[in-house]
Amino acid sequence: MRRIIIICEGPTEQEFCKDVLQPHFNVKEIYLHYPAIKKSGGGIVAWSVLKKQIENHLNQDKNAIVTTLIDYYGIHEKHNFPEWGAASKVPDKNDRMNILENSMKQSIQVNINNRFIPYIQLHEFEGLLFNDIAAFNINVPTTDFINKSELEQTIINNSNPELINDTFKNAPSYRLARLIKGYNKIVYGAILAESIGLPKIRSKSPRFNNWITALENLD
Repeated sequence: MRRIIIICEGPTEQEFCKDVLQPHFNVKEIYLHYPAIKKSGGGIVAWSVLKKQIENHLNQDKNAIVTTLIDYYGIHEKHNFPEWGAASKVPDKNDRMNILENSMKQSIQVNINNRFIPYIQLHEFEGLLFNDIAAFNINVPTTDFINKSELEQTIINNSNPELINDTFKNAPSYRLARLIKGYNKIVYGAILAESIGLPKIRSKSPRFNNWITALENLD
């Protein structure tokens, strides 16, 4: 059985890997291991810290593929991701992610970087949840909707939910916390994603779909 190590942003992404991705890859006889980024404190870690964790996994398991599931939102110049300066000047955010991901790969030790598939979620994991209002209707009590019409309109207006993030306070997780009373990203994240289903998530989120496809098509 092939092994893929997905280094996750945090517990929300870990729950998503366990409840949504692992059942999908079980059928393909691919086992997932999904450790969180090793953080000494809160927030995004520096690239040097993440790089060390990536290389440790690659060196410890010579047959494993290592990838990442981290949010673009929150990464800043101070985190010293390779080619950050060049990428930040590129208007198209998909192109920006490609530059960052390619630079991450090239920054890993040459003899092992062929087993590293970098992935940065644009903008946040929670963006994937703005896919189907039915999933919210099923899983969120009616009395917990603070502004359901705004939630519905956001989904309608964004055919690609990965692009939702028009202001600092309108990142996907901020929106959900504002629109749903008691929103807990760890609890709701995996529940909503599982309810939507991986096929629907992939159909609306092209970068995410490309990442899953790459993992499915490993040699």
